[in-house]
Amino acid sequence: MGNSKRTIETPTARPSIQAATRGLLGTFARGHPRNAIESHVKEIKRTTVTAALPYANGPLHIGHIAGAYLPADIYVRCLRARGQEVLFVCGSDEHGAAITIRAMKDGTTPRAIVDKYHAMMGKAFVDFGIHFDIYHRTSAELHKQTSQDFFLKLYENGAFTEQEELQYYDEEAKQFLADRYIKGTCPVCGNTEAYGDQCEKCGSALSPKELKDPRSTLSGSKPVLKPTSHWYLPMERSQQWVEEWINNGVLDGVQQHDAGEWKPQVLGQCNSWLKDGLRPRAMTRDLDWGVPVPLPNAEGKVLYVWLDAPIGYITATKQWAMDKGVAWEPWWKSDDTRLLHFIGKDNIVFHCIIFPILLKMHGGYILPQNVPANEFLNLEGQKLSTSRNWAVWLHEYIERWPDRQDELRYALASILPEFKDSEFTWKDFQDKNNNELVSILGNFVQRVFVLCHKFHDGKVPAPSGGNEQDVLLWAELNILPNKVAEEVDRFRFRDAMASAMQAARLGNKYLTDTEPWKLEKTDPERVRTILFNSLRITAALSVLLEPFLPFTAGKLRRMLGLKELKWEDALRADLIVPGTSLGKPEHLFKPIDDGPIAAEVERLHASAPLPAGPVISNDVPAPPPAAKANITFDDFAKLDLRVGTITAAERVPKADKLLKLTIDIGEAAPRTVVSGIAEHYAPEQLAGQQVLLVANLEPRKMRGVESQGMVLMAEDADGKLVFVKPSETIRNGSEVR
Repeated sequence: MGNSKRTIETPTARPSIQAATRGLLGTFARGHPRNAIESHVKEIKRTTVTAALPYANGPLHIGHIAGAYLPADIYVRCLRARGQEVLFVCGSDEHGAAITIRAMKDGTTPRAIVDKYHAMMGKAFVDFGIHFDIYHRTSAELHKQTSQDFFLKLYENGAFTEQEELQYYDEEAKQFLADRYIKGTCPVCGNTEAYGDQCEKCGSALSPKELKDPRSTLSGSKPVLKPTSHWYLPMERSQQWVEEWINNGVLDGVQQHDAGEWKPQVLGQCNSWLKDGLRPRAMTRDLDWGVPVPLPNAEGKVLYVWLDAPIGYITATKQWAMDKGVAWEPWWKSDDTRLLHFIGKDNIVFHCIIFPILLKMHGGYILPQNVPANEFLNLEGQKLSTSRNWAVWLHEYIERWPDRQDELRYALASILPEFKDSEFTWKDFQDKNNNELVSILGNFVQRVFVLCHKFHDGKVPAPSGGNEQDVLLWAELNILPNKVAEEVDRFRFRDAMASAMQAARLGNKYLTDTEPWKLEKTDPERVRTILFNSLRITAALSVLLEPFLPFTAGKLRRMLGLKELKWEDALRADLIVPGTSLGKPEHLFKPIDDGPIAAEVERLHASAPLPAGPVISNDVPAPPPAAKANITFDDFAKLDLRVGTITAAERVPKADKLLKLTIDIGEAAPRTVVSGIAEHYAPEQLAGQQVLLVANLEPRKMRGVESQGMVLMAEDADGKLVFVKPSETIRNGSEVR
């Protein structure tokens, strides 16, 4: 398997003027992405792309979009433009305690809740230009049948153990409590609003019995423990093969994927679980809303949502295949299919450990080749919070900013949290629009069309030959299609969009350098060539930007009189035909004034209550610690301070304050460092975090673990610790001077 593309060779001699005018064309990345393992896997014929099923208990916000759906949409659009066979599936996750909790809160039924939000989310996706091949739902009868059949096959294969356990029971509500029906204090970070399955503040995976001071969300009372039976997935049986598959890409002795292409935070979170040892996990729940367990004596029990929900991808594929009259199995069972899951970081272990175990124990299914999970998107200096209404809701944005989907797509794509949390602010949204979309892309296209209408009656002028400026222009432009495609293949969507925008930057520079508005009086033939080349750049932009800005790309094609284009058409010499009538000049984007931005910020603060936490006081802050005695420069120069990235973290046994960190500082092997930060950070939070390390400290043992350095932290007057780190990502091993 590999890229069936012809790369453009760099000539040893300067290309001819004629070659420059033709555009030095080649065929750009029509084959399959480079992130396939060519020497070990069959040639990939198709790609199944899944996007995390959003809970149907509320509307979509921009954190959801930046976390999973926009990256997936960009990826699928780019692959399809390159002629690849792709299936893009998603759907509403309509079962689980989160749905029933919302129904109780709203005084209605779970069915009414899921019907409302399924329709709302489906419309919002379409309106925003995220086009799934199918958007299904887990409350469909087909999904019930598919999930139950899947469970029974696992049961027949001996995948489960039945265990009686003590589970929390609400004596006032007279029912067993699912994980999400229980709140309490997180044992890791002290959050008093942690759920029974996860702390949403620190990200730690929990069980209800780990919570301190548990309480029922149904009645508010303290629950009691009562016996009940459930079917468990003994994940510890899969520990060895999961570890080998995730870290080395090998499954049953066969290379399945390249682990070096997985994101460090994905591997880090998985390895944190693996190092703690996989444990049995209940695959059923005591609930009255969900897929019933298809076994005798299982009345009142449903499938665990993390068994039910990912099977929703398979159900959606089945429904799509039935609608199309084709087979569904190749998309999930063929060795020449690539399976990719686009998710947020809170779903990593479910897609990288639990679901793969279920697929393998069922038999006959392929496992994901990559899970390019994103980190979290923050909003105006705070974490997004649906409970506090601290969010930008997608459907409301579309209503308040009509026909401006691409402005938000661009702003989000430029800050996607690909390797660490990022932040959306309305001011940055305004700046991206005004300084980049309006001033760079819109300005270039506007100038080209205005000049064509002014000097050539709105028709494509015929070129008369090029010069050295054109040679240099096309030499830079010709590398962009392959560059964008390769960055998309590596899931570097921020870089890919910046590379696509480079075509507009080059176009603007070309117009500024050549000044056709001045040349028209003295050299009209040269102006015809300049404008012809500029129209070709506009056509290229309609291809290169389509994965990111589909509405704008469609507008550019209409203005140029072009139909749908493939990736290889981006710089085709015959795409723009002299004499063709052009559309009228129009502004692709409009500047955004301060007024609407201020209104959005005010609306955000007005609708959200103040976050819980320390109250900001007007008191005089505590003085900083007294300065230490001076040292000589030579003493300071003895310190070897290096930038490193935490690749894994785990607790040190019998040590409440210590974490064992694995840190890559660019050496042949990573360093092991023991750090006293366990009361401030959960291990699951740390993979991918860049830090500063004192690299030449004499190693010393702490609780039996040799520590090979010290991570630098800052401590405030309240004892809070935060990492000292570079302001932007930098190469591991970089020296601090």
